[in-house]
Amino acid sequence: MGERETWTTEEFGSSHAGAVGVLLADGSVPAPVFFGMSSGAGGQSVSQWSVYDGGSAHGPRAAALRAVCSCGWHGPEHRLDWETIGERKLTEAADGTADTCLEDWDAHTAEVEQSAIPLPETVTALLAQLQEEIEKLAKTSPLAAVRAARRLEVTAVQVGYWPAHEARRDTTAEQAAAALGLDEDAARKLMARFGGWSPYR
Repeated sequence: MGERETWTTEEFGSSHAGAVGVLLADGSVPAPVFFGMSSGAGGQSVSQWSVYDGGSAHGPRAAALRAVCSCGWHGPEHRLDWETIGERKLTEAADGTADTCLEDWDAHTAEVEQSAIPLPETVTALLAQLQEEIEKLAKTSPLAAVRAARRLEVTAVQVGYWPAHEARRDTTAEQAAAALGLDEDAARKLMARFGGWSPYR
């Protein structure tokens, strides 16, 4: 996979990293485009959607864009009208289409959040209030806000320890991942971090 711009959310991180994906006219996904260094050996592989303009120095011409996610999900195809695009740079002509892909991915992550294990409204409200209070504190005393964030961090470790052990005993890795909205590897590492055990055992 070549380098490209990706999107993530704070809660789900790399488990649901989104990007604009490219489809060719035959429905296939193109290989990354390699840009060599002018000074000699080396270079980088890029799969950013805007390089697929069919130009001689770039990759093949994109027929459609769609949102893709590291979890394997992909959004609907958005066809590109090359007669309308003409000689314009793809990055400018299809910028609105790329924004639509971002909206599709946003809808996907909203569905992931809804499918994760729900939190009681009281907990959600308290977390939101706490965040708001720390943000207000930061305006008058940044160091106090840092201390509050540190206390929050310590509290999270304390209250997460036994639940992590109980969840490890009572659920499968697949169940934990689905409940947390993460892939199995990320869920395993999160549980290990709160439970204080090695994620590799």
